[in-house]
Amino acid sequence: MAVFSNKGDYYWWLLLPVIVMSMSCPVFSSALSSVFCKWNLPVFTLPFNMALSMYLAATGHYNPFFPIKLFTPVSSVPNITWPDLSALELLKSLPVGVSQIYGCDSPWTGGIFLCAILLSSPLMCLHAAIGSLLGIAAGLSLSAPFENIYFGLWGFNSSLACIAIGGMFMALTWQTHLLALACALFTAYLGVSMSHVMAVVGLPACTWPFCLATLLFLLVTTENPNIYRMPLSNVTYPEENRIFYMQAKKRVVESPL
Repeated sequence: MAVFSNKGDYYWWLLLPVIVMSMSCPVFSSALSSVFCKWNLPVFTLPFNMALSMYLAATGHYNPFFPIKLFTPVSSVPNITWPDLSALELLKSLPVGVSQIYGCDSPWTGGIFLCAILLSSPLMCLHAAIGSLLGIAAGLSLSAPFENIYFGLWGFNSSLACIAIGGMFMALTWQTHLLALACALFTAYLGVSMSHVMAVVGLPACTWPFCLATLLFLLVTTENPNIYRMPLSNVTYPEENRIFYMQAKKRVVESPL
């Protein structure tokens, strides 16, 4: 809400709607969990997206108390000059894509986040970086404005999706690793599609693309035992999830039935 506020920095009255909408998130989370648990699915950041979208739609750009930034559909062909593409800026956009998960646009902040994730889970760090990289590639493939790519807007949704499929909610195997790459690319393209659609009503896409794309990939059914979706009660971090999967696979092999 602070990121999308048009009142500038240190607008303390914004704390009032922030408190109210933050209190609504557990309500959304509880309601969604009671539905999603039937399919063993996580709610991801859907409560955040629902609360934020509701607030932004209720206020809008011309609200006298809590105006938000103006979101409009693209109305002209962007001026893309490929010789102006900067390799250094592209390199920096990889950590920026990760930092945009938390609403930051600094490569140093993104680097700190990646280091912190590395300490927690090297596999998660790897997929976060790969997801951001695939988002950059998707942006370049559609001739997106370089400023949007440099700003990390193409990287954060695909980074989240790659983490979720690449070992977090699916046990990591080479098959699920490939599935995570496909999900990251799909999320990036879905993200720009939803950005254009939601801009018509003056709203940002937020992390709706990550949620919808990842839920779609988690609902994929297959007879391949190497694509194993983790029970929600046993989800921890990718390394531990893989240990759980290997133990479950071993019990199946050793079972006399």
